[in-house]
Amino acid sequence: MPTTESLPLSGDQIAQYARDGYLVVEHLLTDAEVDAFVAYEAGDKPEGWRENLRHHADDPMWAQIATHPNVVGAARQLLGGAAPMLVQTMYMERQPAGDAEVGSKGIALHQDLHYLPTDPPTLMACWIAMNDTDAGNGGLCVVPGSHTSGLYEATKNDDAEEHDAWETDHLMRDRSGREWTQSFYSFDIDGLDEDAIERLTVPKGAGVFFSGYTIHGSYANRSKDRVRRAFATHFVSDGSWVERADVQELVPAT
Repeated sequence: MPTTESLPLSGDQIAQYARDGYLVVEHLLTDAEVDAFVAYEAGDKPEGWRENLRHHADDPMWAQIATHPNVVGAARQLLGGAAPMLVQTMYMERQPAGDAEVGSKGIALHQDLHYLPTDPPTLMACWIAMNDTDAGNGGLCVVPGSHTSGLYEATKNDDAEEHDAWETDHLMRDRSGREWTQSFYSFDIDGLDEDAIERLTVPKGAGVFFSGYTIHGSYANRSKDRVRRAFATHFVSDGSWVERADVQELVPAT
């Protein structure tokens, strides 16, 4: 049966995602769509604006990116045709170093299922470059094939030069209604082979889709004048249960 998606993926692309745990897809957004969102985010916003992970449910500009037909269409295909449900959205800007040695720090390499336990574990992400990104300005890193080995052991990040370090508690709730509090922190994969890390070059408007098991992260922005902007959306297949209570109210992506 022919696909009716806005941005149909090839069989080779779907096979690459299955093999490597990630896929770079170009031209998800036009330059005009990216520029409109970046300009919107540059305007005045309430305190703590970007700490809210559910703006896809309450802000039209965020919803426009998170539910973009190209993004959702590709996600649906990579989820095997299942209806994608929105879990959370984030907009991240990593500032350049300027006259300093290093700019904004990156995110320690981790697996998203450490932060968003899901049953069944259908979690996947789409990381969209909102300007040209690469190793020089703190672009996304992945470990190809890491999604095939389940959840790795992880400890709290202690690399204060390259990566942010934080810790917070979240209310958790399972399908039966049982509740508990769980501590989360800036996870860092134990014993990770540095040679296995691939530092991606992702042009403006392109996106990286990756599994909740795929090890990924970023390093500090060491460029002198190149900000690194990215918009990330997390999906699960319809019927999956997300245990973190703050993002448990899923939104259909279509």
